[in-house]
Amino acid sequence: MTAGVKRPLEGPAEEIRSKISKSNTPDSQPTTSSEPSLIPSHFHSSMHPQLTRIASAQRTPFEKRVWTALCQIPPGHFTTYGLLAAHLDSSPRAVGNALRRNPFAPEVPCHRVVATGGALGGFKGKWPKDGEGITIDEKKKLLRGEGVRLDGKGKVIGTPFRGFV
Repeated sequence: MTAGVKRPLEGPAEEIRSKISKSNTPDSQPTTSSEPSLIPSHFHSSMHPQLTRIASAQRTPFEKRVWTALCQIPPGHFTTYGLLAAHLDSSPRAVGNALRRNPFAPEVPCHRVVATGGALGGFKGKWPKDGEGITIDEKKKLLRGEGVRLDGKGKVIGTPFRGFV
């Protein structure tokens, strides 16, 4: 897919938004705990508030697809721009641009996305000189706090998450 080409809103974010808007019609009853969840089962329950925020955001459909996919990456895991792009049928650069515009970070975990070689890449829309600086330090802290290991050069250690649904 070419960056800048808009695709129709699809996937979990649209499904969530559709169900939320249907549940808020005047003749609908409030949702109770015995009713099925609006969130697909492949998302951890801790991500439900974030998915609702993403679905109701006034952002591009592509950005919403990227941010929704982020919510599938479990704490303590990471993926790459390339793997996320392949899942979304897009390009790593387009994914990176959507991550740069993520207004919900770090709750919508864009810090869990790294470069293919394990380098941390940018964070909060910045690529500090020599890969260091306050934004990269924050990304390292978030990843380490979740149990992701980094080598002496600041690259992630381990196998990237590929379990996107």
